[in-house]
Amino acid sequence: MTTIAQAVSCLDGYDPDALHVDKAGEAIRACLAPVAGSERVQVREALGRVLAREIVPQINVPGHDNSAMDGFAIRSADLKNEKITLRQIGTAFAGKPFSGKVSTGECVRIMTGAVMPQGTDTVVVQEVCSVENEHLSIPPGQKTGQNVRAAGEDLKAGVPVLKAGQLLRAAEIGLIASIGIGQVEVMRRLRVAFFSTGDELASIGTPLKEGQVYDSNRYTLHGMLVRLGVEIIDMGVVRDDPALLEAAFRKAAAEADAIITTGGVSVGEADFVKQLMAQLGDVLFWKIAMRPGRPMAFGKIGKAYLFGLPGNPVAVMVTFYQFVRDALLFLGGRTDCFDVPLLKAESATAIRKVPGRTEYQRGIVYRDGAVWKARITGQQGSGVLRSMSEANCFIVLEHERGSVQAGEPVQVQLFEGLA
Repeated sequence: MTTIAQAVSCLDGYDPDALHVDKAGEAIRACLAPVAGSERVQVREALGRVLAREIVPQINVPGHDNSAMDGFAIRSADLKNEKITLRQIGTAFAGKPFSGKVSTGECVRIMTGAVMPQGTDTVVVQEVCSVENEHLSIPPGQKTGQNVRAAGEDLKAGVPVLKAGQLLRAAEIGLIASIGIGQVEVMRRLRVAFFSTGDELASIGTPLKEGQVYDSNRYTLHGMLVRLGVEIIDMGVVRDDPALLEAAFRKAAAEADAIITTGGVSVGEADFVKQLMAQLGDVLFWKIAMRPGRPMAFGKIGKAYLFGLPGNPVAVMVTFYQFVRDALLFLGGRTDCFDVPLLKAESATAIRKVPGRTEYQRGIVYRDGAVWKARITGQQGSGVLRSMSEANCFIVLEHERGSVQAGEPVQVQLFEGLA
């Protein structure tokens, strides 16, 4: 069986002690396989889920040629390059069609969404017409087929409309409902277990002892996972005790598809955390050329994928958004594009940067007249969680780039695109 180390060692430019951001993402993706399993749910409950089987309409939408406007249904054969007069013989309503046939010199009053009467193929909007004693006057300049929605214009019977692996948003839910489907098959929710490690961590509601800090990482992780729609298993804080850590890893691997830990992967931290990861599974330890978030572990324990993140709060969020988010979406069955785009903005101030690493500065993107600009939120330390709270984007500074001068273009990654 091919190990994770073997799977990624053949990647061009792979260096675990100085791994580029793009290579880390490539290495992770090369080792992933989506989970199996699906379930049927009511359409109303499918929002935010991943489609497990393609949707093929059994009917056309719309089911008949119908009017796109309020107006008059006419025969295009009656049109001339001059004003014409037609006799109105009835009215067609949405859901209540005109039952007769329209002959030469005749027309039917028609409402938006009403089925086109037999013999008609064009709708003239009511605003340009005049009616007197059931006789309609139509000015020249009308075109054959105008203001008509053809049967199957939206969806055609027998033609697949949604593919397996697509995220079901509000538009997809409405589309499924438009073809009369009440239940849909979706991928089962990905199960993700997570816990924090460290004797210095205190739980909310308990008094702090000397040298302790409250565990914020589990709460930020919980929030980010909720937005991904996964099933969450919060295992709390695990102390720096080999027996407790081993039990936590084994329990998480037995119950979850993916495990996320924070702390214990940096140089100088408790060695037994790394030793246990390596002992229990097939795990790699990387030093990624990025700031914040340099240390990271990735691998498998049993059938569960492991993501060992740094302990500093901002580093946790950056590494989650740059690596873990995409991996979890892929594991959950997503096949549509879910990468967050990088947009361009103008740097409002100078930003210090050392070449040789990718930096994710926390920033605020805003509009200044016709120009979109971005500025950092202030102190950028990996422990300053306030820098994430005040920001609405990452200012992404490329690996080889040096310091940025005010007015230079920079790339930004909007937070709201990360859901």
